[in-house]
Order: sequence, then C-alpha cells, then structure tokens
Amino acid sequence: MSTPHISSVMSVAPEWIDYNGHMNMAYYSMLFDRAADEFYEVIGLGAAYAKARGLTTYTGEIKIRYLRELHLGQTLRVHSWLVDHDRKRFHSWQEIHAEDGYLAATAETLALHIDMSGPKVAPFPDDIAAGLDAFAARHGMPEMPKGAGRAIGIARH
Repeated sequence: MSTPHISSVMSVAPEWIDYNGHMNMAYYSMLFDRAADEFYEVIGLGAAYAKARGLTTYTGEIKIRYLRELHLGQTLRVHSWLVDHDRKRFHSWQEIHAEDGYLAATAETLALHIDMSGPKVAPFPDDIAAGLDAFAARHGMPEMPKGAGRAIGIARH
C-alpha cells in the first residue's frame, strides 16, 4: 500500500459505549467522517470551500467493515487513501488503527461533487481536480485493498 493520510489522534468517548461494553457502530462512521474532514482540507474540499464556492461533497455510498472492537478511552488514528477519482466523484478507502496495534475497521466510500444550487452532481473546478491528482500521487492506492469492492451477502456452498 502507498502512504496514507493519517488523521489526528482521536479517543473513544464514554457516550460512544453501548450496552455491549464496546464502541457502538454509529461512532465508527463518525470517526471516518472526522478523518475525511481532515483530508478534505488537504485536497481543498473542506468547509471553507463549500461556503466560498457553493460546492461541496455528498457521500453516495459507504461500506464499513467492523473487524475488532474499540473500547472506552482507546486512542486511534484513521488512515485514508484515494483509490480512484474522475471529473465528478472520488473513491476512498479508510482504516481505523487502534494505537495499541490493530486494525479495528475499514470504510470504502464513493463521494460525489455537488453544486449546492441544484443540488446536483457537478465537475470539480480545475484547481480542485489538480488537488485530487496531487493527493492521489501522495496517498493513492496502486491496487484495490483487500476487502474493497465486495458485495454484502451470505455465501452459499
């Protein structure tokens, strides 16, 4: 794998713990989203971009795989890569890494570039497209990671 964008350190908060004694599934999505906000700033798609240009991104699809539990107070970082992109969309892969040494979850996301006046899917402006190209050069993936692109289902033998 190529070098990921690595998020700031985050910690599992008490209110995220469910009746099973581990972090509730909803908060995995929130952690992936917070990390995405950090790397969106790097490629020019953050909150200031949306406010200044009336353009933003919407999540078109996301698939989260829960691999290991996270518990109260654990610290973690989210690693993010750009798998692919075109004029109006980008495909990303993220991994939650517990700082005590294991992979807790993965997220595969297809994001759409949106003109908020519609709202409607719209091409990236040239400077943003160049930022995506540069991000992909630093943090792209030369091949699909294990687990990416899989359908949900029960294998029948």
